[in-house]
Amino acid sequence: MKIKIIKGTLGHLKDCREALMKSSLGNHYFQSVESADKAIEEGLNQGTLFVVLAEDECIGFMYYIENGAFHSFPLLHLIAVKESYRGQGIGKHLLEYFEGISARNKFFLVVADFNPDAKRFYENNGYCQVGKIPGLYRDGITEYLMMKK
Repeated sequence: MKIKIIKGTLGHLKDCREALMKSSLGNHYFQSVESADKAIEEGLNQGTLFVVLAEDECIGFMYYIENGAFHSFPLLHLIAVKESYRGQGIGKHLLEYFEGISARNKFFLVVADFNPDAKRFYENNGYCQVGKIPGLYRDGITEYLMMKK
């Protein structure tokens, strides 16, 4: 499948929302369309939300914060791929794009304990756990701070 990654626009909002809301991340943190839209629009407004297109269909996205980790390093804030495209390497392309657009040598993200498949995915792509933060976003959920050098 031929894909391309471009800067997201408001025209991609619906597809990004679908990818997010039908994910483990969405199920735990974005129970309403409004909360998902707010997070996606934040990335669009900052200019750091990128979408992956296949045949001009938006099939996933990632949103990062340039100095989101310790005011010094890029932080992958959100990443989601539509259900029917998962397991096809789309997330890996988005992750590589995130790492490639920054001139930094360290990258960070957090992944929740309810998402062991995502944690394994990041570990398989060179990230290692450097911290553990219980209750960061929600009580009862531990986030693992992951870093790649």
